[in-house]
Amino acid sequence: MQSEKIIVPEAPATGDIKDSELWQIAKIRAGFKISAFSYVAVNCMLIAIWYLTSGPASYFWPVWPILGWGIGLALQYFHAYHGNNLFSVTREYEKLKNKQL
Repeated sequence: MQSEKIIVPEAPATGDIKDSELWQIAKIRAGFKISAFSYVAVNCMLIAIWYLTSGPASYFWPVWPILGWGIGLALQYFHAYHGNNLFSVTREYEKLKNKQL
């Protein structure tokens, strides 16, 4: 049996800074999607374990990993989709430039 290797594409070799920035954003967003899938899969398993071992009448202990991991996932989402411009020098420059006009 031969082991399969995951091939990760490399960043574009064009040398363009904008392409490099877009590549980094794409990697961060892909990482978020992998984390979100893992979150759903693992928490579904935890809920199934709770249900099959204790039943719906017992204490719902999976709430703690769901909440804890959910906070981390929410932060990762914010960073991947909204955090790029939060501390952007370019954005601040544009705001100052627009005030001068």
